[in-house]
Amino acid sequence: MSLNTTPSGERVHIALFGMTNAGKSSVINALTNQEISIVSEIRGTTTDPVYKAIEILPIGPCMVIDTAGLNDNSELGESRKKKTLEVLSKTNIALVVIDSTIGITENDKDIINQLKEKKIPMVCIMNKADQKSINIEELSNIEKEIGAPVVSVSALNKSGIEELKQKIIAAIPDNEDKFKLVGDLVSPGDIIVLVTPIDKGAPKGRLILPQQQTIRDVIESDAIAVVTKEHELRETLENLKKKPKLVITDSQVFLKASADTPKDIMLTSFSILQARYKGNLIELVKGAKAIESLEDGDNVLISEGCTHHRQCDDIGTVKIPRWVRQMTGKQINFEYSSGASFTDDVKKYKLIIHCGGCMLNRAAMLSRIDNAVKYNIPIVNYGVLIGYVQGILERALEPFPLAKAVYDNDFTF
Repeated sequence: MSLNTTPSGERVHIALFGMTNAGKSSVINALTNQEISIVSEIRGTTTDPVYKAIEILPIGPCMVIDTAGLNDNSELGESRKKKTLEVLSKTNIALVVIDSTIGITENDKDIINQLKEKKIPMVCIMNKADQKSINIEELSNIEKEIGAPVVSVSALNKSGIEELKQKIIAAIPDNEDKFKLVGDLVSPGDIIVLVTPIDKGAPKGRLILPQQQTIRDVIESDAIAVVTKEHELRETLENLKKKPKLVITDSQVFLKASADTPKDIMLTSFSILQARYKGNLIELVKGAKAIESLEDGDNVLISEGCTHHRQCDDIGTVKIPRWVRQMTGKQINFEYSSGASFTDDVKKYKLIIHCGGCMLNRAAMLSRIDNAVKYNIPIVNYGVLIGYVQGILERALEPFPLAKAVYDNDFTF
């Protein structure tokens, strides 16, 4: 993928935190060698978080997030601080910018402690080295105090910026390769059949993002991707000389794909692959079984990670509520959220139903799942739910033995 086409969910999210006028915006500009953020002597110039898709060599495509100062005491300060702290849920690497002329403040210590609690990799930046230099011994003492890498920089003259980049690279989790859509399930030469309906909900002139990503992952694994629509699946399978390793289908045609795919060929969905890739498949499988425990008047949240134009038979607002009501026979209260908003109170819901999260990064999706699990609120994603209500989830989990074992053990909330 090129810089301009890399989805936001696939970028390394680098968020900057710190006091007002610590120089966060200046550090971003120095780090990217671009005038991305507005720099001003006026306190609180950055208000809401500012997102910028960029490329930082040699890291690659990134999403840099500039946040409001943690000590913003303006009339809207508390609201701005809340938005700043919401950024934590999607942060892969945090940069805590500290004004070296002031030193580490209580606000700095608070955000550092929150990052540690959430186990988010961080690098602390002692900015304004042009005004106050810090020697190696002092840096070492600061590192011991806060328990994180520290670098001294001057955003003004760009000293220390290359060292900062190296520390960011070192902070990137080294387990990214294990988070694949399908690459770890196939071998070179395997045939993978992808069932991709083209309906009114499909974007004109292209495939939806999970389909694009899966095809790319198959090809990069030196396997063979065969793409077909649901009505041609049976004919496609009959015409293949070699049995496919796996059939991957859009969840909305799960039943037809299951009927047309021989039982000796594994079958799953794009959304279930996303559940494992972006989130926690085991927790989402557990959440599916909570559907049957719903009662009249229960609140259910349906949440999507993006905003899009709703179709008349929309999956989130029409189809899923209908399926849940049909399966339970109960009068359920459905509420909805989309985009960056999730919910401030997961405890009010008996179940959370989430989209595949293709537009969210893994950190954001895991944060939402962890927030639900923390309060013992079941959460499931679209693909897992659809497989469950249509009675084919057990088959769809065959490629994932651990998740299938959880399902077979009849885990319930």
